Amino acid sequence: MPEQPAPPTPDAQDAQDAQDARVARDAQDAAVPVADRPAVPVTPALPAARRAGLLLVLVLGGLTATPPLAMDMYLPSLPEVTRSLHAPAATVQLTLTACLAGMAVGQLVVGPMSDRWGRRRPLLAGLAVYVVATALCALAPDVWTLVAFRLAQGLAGAAGIVIARAVVRDLYDGDAMARFFSTLMLVSGVAPVVAPLIGGQILRVTDWRGVFVVLTVVGALLSALVWVRLPETLPPAGRHAGGAAAAVRAMRALLADLPFTGYMLAGGFAFAALFAYISASPFVIQEIYGASPQTFSLLFGVNSVGLVIAGQVNGKVLVGRVSLDRVLGAGLAVTVLAATALLLMSAGALGPVGLAPVAAALFVLMSAMGFTLPNAQSLALQRTRHAAGSASALLGTSSFLVGAVASPLVGIAGERTAVPMAIVQLAGALVALACFVGMCRPWAARGNARASAEGAES
Repeated sequence: MPEQPAPPTPDAQDAQDAQDARVARDAQDAAVPVADRPAVPVTPALPAARRAGLLLVLVLGGLTATPPLAMDMYLPSLPEVTRSLHAPAATVQLTLTACLAGMAVGQLVVGPMSDRWGRRRPLLAGLAVYVVATALCALAPDVWTLVAFRLAQGLAGAAGIVIARAVVRDLYDGDAMARFFSTLMLVSGVAPVVAPLIGGQILRVTDWRGVFVVLTVVGALLSALVWVRLPETLPPAGRHAGGAAAAVRAMRALLADLPFTGYMLAGGFAFAALFAYISASPFVIQEIYGASPQTFSLLFGVNSVGLVIAGQVNGKVLVGRVSLDRVLGAGLAVTVLAATALLLMSAGALGPVGLAPVAAALFVLMSAMGFTLPNAQSLALQRTRHAAGSASALLGTSSFLVGAVASPLVGIAGERTAVPMAIVQLAGALVALACFVGMCRPWAARGNARASAEGAES
């Protein structure tokens, strides 16, 4: 009589059941659109990263502070750069455009890379190149070489921006994700406050090249902190095996989701209004109203404080009590009103005005961003549990591309008028509001029910 096989042990049966579950899940994922796929398995690194608390906020806040550090610290020196390199203001503003364009394109590359190889390796590689490119900016002999190095700086710095958002998506969902994004504003919002102040003080003892030396040191310190303290948050089981074609398919599936695209465009064009201010305000405040670099730095810091406070009100008070869609819509509406007031004052429709009314309108516009940007990102990322790197890349790329276009437009009429800045801000705010209302349709019951269900699953 043939020997009967021994029944499987409980451990062996559990292993077989787990393998069967993985096969079934993989088959199910293959048939589900990217935007609707479930979350990746949780590994021990994820709860540990959540427990890191303040340290995690500081690390990710430092990464999201890469754009303001790379740009805002440099802003007070823009008039000096025009004189030092014998270049017109519009050409010098291309150094901002090049950095933004680099960050936009770089995110499209780094985001899918982080979905395939994890978060840490692409992030550390990008930070290393960022440090080198920033050091080279300090050595640029002419404005076009500076533009080229700023492009490289932006390409590499994109790693910190896109991967920081992807890490948040790995760890959080629903209202918790919106709260964390608002908390990040407390840290990353310090950069716009401190950076122009530091830049203005650096100009007291050295020239604009010294600003890039300081940025190089800051980038090296941030790289070391990431190396030591940021764990991998995307386990191997959640990574993509495909190459460029798979990344393109993932992005195409995300863009096919109309509300995701609407939130992406709303955030992107709102960022255009913000960057029109960032790019033009050094000339508006210093050249038109005659303020010193130190006064400009102080006003810029005050406006950034408004953004930080609004972000904290959003995360600590409104999230969980008021619909994210309502807060986002209100933020966009306030942005439209502030930009309209700036245009009327700049065009002389309200008669002669001094610096104070213009500064007040800019303060309101900046503060509204604390309600607009984190909620647009959260609402978009809530619609995808899969390919968070690709989703983050699309969000960042849209924002920085629109910002890169806005930068030269604000100086198209020269340095002695603020009208182009106000026009770009108003146009960006109106398009953002139209995309939000027309594509996201926040009043649609089905969309609201889906968002609530996803928040309950987190």
